[in-house]
Amino acid sequence: MIETQNLTKEFDDFLAVDRVTLSVGAGEVLALLGPNGAGKTTTVRMMTSILAPTHGTARIAGYDVVKDAEKVRASVGVLTEQHGLYERMKALEYLDFFGEIYHIAKPVRQAHARELLERFGLTEAMNRRVGDYSKGMKQKLALVRALLHQPPVLLLDEPTSAMDPQSAKQVRDAIIDLQHESRTFLITTHNLTEAQTLANRIAIIRHGRIIAQGTMTELAQQMGAEQRVELRVNGPLNGLSKDIGDMVTICDSGEDWLQYSAPDPSAINPALMRRLIGLGVEVVSLTLMSSSLEEIYLRIMEEDEAVRPMKSL
Repeated sequence: MIETQNLTKEFDDFLAVDRVTLSVGAGEVLALLGPNGAGKTTTVRMMTSILAPTHGTARIAGYDVVKDAEKVRASVGVLTEQHGLYERMKALEYLDFFGEIYHIAKPVRQAHARELLERFGLTEAMNRRVGDYSKGMKQKLALVRALLHQPPVLLLDEPTSAMDPQSAKQVRDAIIDLQHESRTFLITTHNLTEAQTLANRIAIIRHGRIIAQGTMTELAQQMGAEQRVELRVNGPLNGLSKDIGDMVTICDSGEDWLQYSAPDPSAINPALMRRLIGLGVEVVSLTLMSSSLEEIYLRIMEEDEAVRPMKSL
């Protein structure tokens, strides 16, 4: 549903996006992460046929962003950082206005608008002027606008920014529901916990180029990150760290628990369990701890920073 190949954008002598190649299938969520100024917004603007690529290609729902610009715009729902809401209009008439632009029959667009407003908790405010909305309410209304014409592809820039926890959960739940309907999402966000929750795959962009992409597991493997395991026992540790220190690397510990890392826990854990039983240790639980996206992201950024001066030479 989203295919880019060496997508590049230059502004005079500034290279904003550098040969970005991405592929997102139906029903997938790709989180595009990176610092401010990394090229995320420019990439999204090319995907929506707002900006023409300098080089490379992009296809959205099968349509070329240059040759089929109108069909691309009809196939995507976009939530931008600047919403551009018409604040003097009431929410319901605002959505009706956009529904007409998309050539949706009046009964259909009005019914869908009411359904979406209810879904995001805006029913009671649908006849209020948009200018009276809070920041979070405006964010939800902008998302409703993006969903109004039921596009197969959604490009969302910080979809839950300025929202309270309950509203943010409504949006995350809606994204998961729509994903089950085979909708495709590209989300840009600084909320790494949210990205880890929603995304099937992660792409990290820096200085206009993709420096890493894959699933959480794939990214952790690319970084050579050892997996952590948490061991909980019945009673105090009583020097257990020393008894198993030749088998694993102890990372942290408490009164009745410890965490260790190992390159391949599936190979180490059976032997470790045999030793623990031999020592008479009563094991309560042995839990594989996943690396957080924040840990992986920061490590990828640090490694890219380290090799970048060498690349510029």
